[in-house]
Parts: sequence; C-alpha cells; structure tokens
Amino acid sequence: MSRIVILSGSMRKNGNTDLLVNAFAEGAINNNIVEIVSVADYNVNPCIGCNSCFTREGNQCFQDDNMTEIYEKLKSADMLVIASPVYFYGISASLKAIIDRLHTPMRNKFKIKKLALLLVGAATLPNLFDSIILQYQLVLDFFNLEDAGMILVREVKDKGDIKKTKSLEDAYNFGLSIK
Repeated sequence: MSRIVILSGSMRKNGNTDLLVNAFAEGAINNNIVEIVSVADYNVNPCIGCNSCFTREGNQCFQDDNMTEIYEKLKSADMLVIASPVYFYGISASLKAIIDRLHTPMRNKFKIKKLALLLVGAATLPNLFDSIILQYQLVLDFFNLEDAGMILVREVKDKGDIKKTKSLEDAYNFGLSIK
C-alpha cells in the first residue's frame, strides 16, 4: 500500500480540476492511502531563489507560510500526483509556487518514487499541454522517478464541464490501477 499525495492546483473549489482529482482519489483509495493537498487551502509564497534553505538548520525556508505543512506531507509520500487547470499553457500560479519551493535540500528526505499528472484545459489545441509535459519529463529524468501516467482533458471550460466527458471514469480507473 502506497501513500499518495495529490497537489491540486485549482483555486476554484469543486471545479473541473477538483472533480478530476476526486475521481482519481476515489479509485486510488482502494489500494492506497491518499491525501489531497488543495492549493486553495494553503498560503504559500513563491520561492525567491535566495538559497538560504541550503544553509539554514533543517533546510527550512525563511518564509513563514504553509509550505512547512506541505513539506511534512511530502516526506511520507511514495507517489506524488500533480493536478492543475491550464490557464495559459502552464500550471496554475499557486501550484507553481509550491513546486518552485521544492528547490530545497529538504527534498532529498522525500521517498517519492512515482509521479503522475492530471491536467484540465479549456482549449482544443493539440499541443495545449506540451510545455507542461516537457517540464514533467525533466522532473522525472532529474529525480529518476517512475512515470505513473497522465490524464489530459481538453475542452472543459465552465465549472462541471468535465462531467460531460469520460475523463472522470478514466481518472477513477487510473487511480484504481495504482498499487
């Protein structure tokens, strides 16, 4: 049984990204311990690149925000799922702030072995997710992580549009397949 942490990057509660995350989690919880970390519930400042975390005791960031809580959750995770709405060919700013704050030696204490990606976008462009997938692949390669898979959903703009697709079923089955 693996411990899965899902970083849900939408500030819009119960929107398409949350629905996709919940469907994945419902499947995954059958064989795993699952925790959803919604960016809407945490106040995380962007990394300023000062590198003080490299010299501070415990590699703690000088910023006093909720990232400390997220670090603790990630320390016990075997798998990380990145979920985000796609606004302008990238992940949400709130999620990006969290990911950038992983530029710390503290990440060496993580035992994460697998990474998955869940993306939701309104556009129909075939290359809508390409820039995010490239970054995802770079992270996989740099940290020698296993690609657990992706669910990429296009043409879901308004809240609840994802219910009109088979993506929620796909996400549930994807979650169910994680062991």
